[in-house]
Formats: sequence, C-alpha cells, structure tokens
Amino acid sequence: MPDFAVLAVFIPTFFFVSITPGMCMTLAMTLGMTVGVKRTMWMMLGELVGVALVAIAAVLGVASVMLNYPDIFNILKWLGGAYLAYVGINMWQAKGKMAIVEGKTVDTHRLSLVSQGFITAVSNPKGWAFMISLLPPFISVDKSLTPQLATLLTIIMFTEFISMMIYASGGKSLRLFLSKGDNVRLLNRIAGCLMIGVGAWLAFG
Repeated sequence: MPDFAVLAVFIPTFFFVSITPGMCMTLAMTLGMTVGVKRTMWMMLGELVGVALVAIAAVLGVASVMLNYPDIFNILKWLGGAYLAYVGINMWQAKGKMAIVEGKTVDTHRLSLVSQGFITAVSNPKGWAFMISLLPPFISVDKSLTPQLATLLTIIMFTEFISMMIYASGGKSLRLFLSKGDNVRLLNRIAGCLMIGVGAWLAFG
C-alpha cells in the first residue's frame, strides 16, 4: 500500500483531474439528462471498467504497445465517435431510444449503455496520457506492486464514480428545469449537441 504522504498528494490531484469536464463527464451529464441518473449508472459501470483497464495497462507498460500501433487505436476512436454522433443526431431529431418524448418512458439496453462508457474510457487519448504520466510516479519500486495498484485503483474508481454522479445529477436537474415548459424539443437538441460533441471529441481528440 502507498505511504500516507503519497495518498495525500494523489487523492486531491486525481479528484481535480476527474471532476474537470471531459468526454466521460459530458457523456454522464447527457445521459443523466435523457435517461436519468439510475439508468446512467450502467454507462458508469462500463466507464469504470475502461478506466481501470487503462490504469492497469499504464502501470504494466501495455500502453507502449498502443502508442507503437496508433492505427488500431485510431480505428477504435473513430468507430466510437461515429456511434456517439449517430446517437446524438437521433436525439436532435427526437428519434431513437434516448430521445425524450412527452408521455414516453425512455429506456435503453443496459449492454448498450455499458459499451458506451467502456469505449469512451478506453478510446480517450487524454485518459491514456494522464494515466501514463500520473500513475507510475506514485508506484514505489521498493514495495509490492499489487497492493499499491489495488489501492490507487480503488481511489481512482471511487473518484470517477462520484464525479460522474455529480454530472449526471446536474443533467437530470437541467431536464427537470427545461421540462417545465414547452422545451422538450430544446432539451433533445441540447442533449443531441452534447452527444455529437462527445463523439467528435472522441474521434478527433
């Protein structure tokens, strides 16, 4: 397990980075706006698994393989970005399962939400860069790797979850505010624009 002094630096550092607006946080806010916080937690599950995978890969050095073969990484980014953009366009047009329609209960497949979170996390180049640059300095070569990595991963996943819950709750609050009047179309368009933006960010970021 890392020293207390290491944790005292790591926890606020990672929380600050995690709470900063990014692709995953924007996605959480958008889904909180359209499918609600409870349903968005399935996306969070996929995102947390993806973040954990990236963190482990960064520590174990697998990230160097991704850097040496950027074409594979880029294909994954573009496919994920295109899918999110497609979802965003449907939301703008008040079509698809995530669009908000008066009198209709929004529902989506859990697997779809999980995969959105996972792909967004794994395909995020800034996430890879951050994990590669941040995590290794907090790992001591004089101690066993497993307990150190387990402790840091627990902190990372807890911090990510709290941050996404904050953004998803904000999205839900925005929906409640806009739904008071005849603003359902505006709400769909805001959510659609955000989703398209996340897709573009993922594909070209």
